[in-house]
Amino acid sequence: MATALLALALWATPEGPGPSPVSEEPPAAAQETPGPPPPASLEAGDREDARPPRKDGRRTLRRFPASFGRTTIGVFHRDNLVPLAIGATATAIGTAYDEQVRDSIASEGDDLTATLSTLFGGIEGVAIVGSVLAAGRLARGQRFRDATYDMAVAAGVSVTYTFALKYAVGRERPNGEDDLSFPSGHTSNAFALAAALDGHYGKKVTIPAYTLAALVGWARLRDNVHWLSDVLAGATLGYIVGRTTVRVNGAPLEPKRPTVTVAPILGRDVRGVQVAVSF
Repeated sequence: MATALLALALWATPEGPGPSPVSEEPPAAAQETPGPPPPASLEAGDREDARPPRKDGRRTLRRFPASFGRTTIGVFHRDNLVPLAIGATATAIGTAYDEQVRDSIASEGDDLTATLSTLFGGIEGVAIVGSVLAAGRLARGQRFRDATYDMAVAAGVSVTYTFALKYAVGRERPNGEDDLSFPSGHTSNAFALAAALDGHYGKKVTIPAYTLAALVGWARLRDNVHWLSDVLAGATLGYIVGRTTVRVNGAPLEPKRPTVTVAPILGRDVRGVQVAVSF
């Protein structure tokens, strides 16, 4: 539940600096000619959560299927070429060390490893994402609502691509359990959520979010259910999906323009043209 706790902590954290102290006896000149209050600085990045939810049609539950589809297609974008190249290279190199890493760190694990290993998969993953999305729908802060919505979309797209690759590749797990080893779904989900959260909160969450995601990948290796290259591929996939979700869902919606339809009217006693305008 660490990601849910991190997101909820951001919700509860007061944004922006507190009010500056005011002297008890301000100068007379300041009292006579007070200047206008300084505008709220969005560049400070910390006023967004104080704003009421916008009503621009984006990131609504009604648009969730459309957001899912746009993100699924949006991963095929030139902005993802660099992280894809880096991740693919790391995955290829990782295959040379798969067995060495397994022999070095794979074990029966402990309670912490078991918790991390199951954190973002199956029922646990659904519960975390569902809780975060529900918290975002109840929140009034716009940035938190946007972040939790994108996290839910990213998780869905990540799962879709992960299982498509699993069944297409059919790689056996190091423990021989099944042929769904590549890529690591728990790792891809963890990095997708981290990248989506990072896209909204930046350096405030970068280190803890990606550290948690990396620990999930490490736990999967330690549990001997994935090869090193599986984890690297999952991290790459999740990162690309997460950043794509923020980019796609943050883009303005296309305006709905009125359409004009012109059709002839032909009948025994009628001749004419019908014009219909739809808004």
